[in-house]
Amino acid sequence: MNAMHPDLNLTDPRKGYTHFVLYTEPSIGVAGAAWNATISIQRHSPYVQEWLSRLERCEPNPLHATLVDNREIPKLFHPCVDEDKDSPSALSGVGCTCRRTWYDLEFGLPVVGEHFRGSGGVNDRWTYTTYAPLDLRPSDVFSSVVIDHGLFWVRTTAGVLSFLPQREERGYGAGPDSGTGGSTAFAAYLQQLVDSDGRNTAAPVHPSDDLYPQIRAWVRSEAAGQRQELTLRDLEAICRR
Repeated sequence: MNAMHPDLNLTDPRKGYTHFVLYTEPSIGVAGAAWNATISIQRHSPYVQEWLSRLERCEPNPLHATLVDNREIPKLFHPCVDEDKDSPSALSGVGCTCRRTWYDLEFGLPVVGEHFRGSGGVNDRWTYTTYAPLDLRPSDVFSSVVIDHGLFWVRTTAGVLSFLPQREERGYGAGPDSGTGGSTAFAAYLQQLVDSDGRNTAAPVHPSDDLYPQIRAWVRSEAAGQRQELTLRDLEAICRR
């Protein structure tokens, strides 16, 4: 990729847009997303189930390889023990350490599932890794923000659920234990939605310290740590408290 960061317009629908930017340095074996944050999903919730239900299984490709350590790339091609008990990723013919690959067709993002099952057939679990988009699509219209016990989503008026747009590894947080950085980034995103009447859904480039006191206080409150969906009217009401 010859274009430099300032040369790329990532979200302006008048000039074209993208929600995934791949960065590579083949000479030193580096590949990854230049501006997208990586998200790891280790538990299930109704929202996670909704997201998982729309993923489409696919063969591994170079984008999936950016989501795993270089040493783990071969496992993307190993069958699960449930498909082949002699798989290179199988443990004693029962356990498993394979990877599976999907695509989120709504946003064109790769998804890798890491499977772990102990050799005795216990502790069977999946961890899913993907990238957050940088913005919603130009045709999407904001409906609500979803707080999901450590995961953050946005829903469009068409009902499509997306991870909250995010840049790099900034992360979001809500509740008393959310930490200063995560709660500031989330408060900045909510304030951006209020100030733009829901039109600006892109990940903030530089979360501002000039935040509404009401939003800053609410994001660090017990109430913000609960699973919930917040419409634009809900966010405006928080600003008036």
